[in-house]
Amino acid sequence: MTNKNYRVQVDGISYFLRIPGKATELLSINRENEHFNTVAASQAGVSPKILYYLEPESVMVLQYLDAKTMSVPSLQSADALRKIARSLRMLHAGPTFMNDFNMFRLREFYMNVVKERGVRIPEDYDQYGWVADRIEKALTVQPSPLVPCHNDLLAENFMDDGEFMWIIDYELSGNNDCCFELGNICVEMEYSPAQAELLCKEYFGKVSRSKIARMRLYSIMSDLGWTLWGSIQNKVSDIDFDFWSYTMNRWNRAKRNMNSPEFSLWLRDVISES
Repeated sequence: MTNKNYRVQVDGISYFLRIPGKATELLSINRENEHFNTVAASQAGVSPKILYYLEPESVMVLQYLDAKTMSVPSLQSADALRKIARSLRMLHAGPTFMNDFNMFRLREFYMNVVKERGVRIPEDYDQYGWVADRIEKALTVQPSPLVPCHNDLLAENFMDDGEFMWIIDYELSGNNDCCFELGNICVEMEYSPAQAELLCKEYFGKVSRSKIARMRLYSIMSDLGWTLWGSIQNKVSDIDFDFWSYTMNRWNRAKRNMNSPEFSLWLRDVISES
């Protein structure tokens, strides 16, 4: 959805070649951070290794994985959830990343791009600006330590070789609250409440009401932020993809969650330690 990717064979050996897409700086993608963090993630054992890095073009040649690219349907099973949790624990316990990631600040960055570039966004988006402030205030009551996070784990950024779940594509990686990672996964995979609880249990060792609330609030922030990402891509990208449908799907889901009866409960529960 952002770059051009190729499989290249040299002397019978396959490599993965990634060429950055157009105007990705408008998406707050820093290629120096991405390079550093991809190396760190490979040291943690969850990312393929970078074999060559071409500067100043920021072209990466990586180890080619003989693995299956995952999809939302293929990540619904309990076994897939356990593999995801294991890989996340490895990544989050690995070497610290170069930069921090904060969806609240990223959303503000995207809003500035929207205004400066005249980007079309959902017409009622501005009516919900107060929600991000409420969520940020609730989450800072019991702040969590920052750990190295991927931050953009849609299904296709997981690859399963049959034994291990690899994590690829570290464009938006940075040190972050682990619950953003978990919440983002839940919204990307369209997990049910029961599946979200299982992911929480597999990651933390138990189901915690406050952790579930934290995950759910970050799920909303994920949709609020990536709605703007999709809007910007809809204007600047030359990739053949329906970014406006992507944008509206995220926005409509965010509204459902913000308007749900559970929203006020999540704000309440996130400040507890249960």
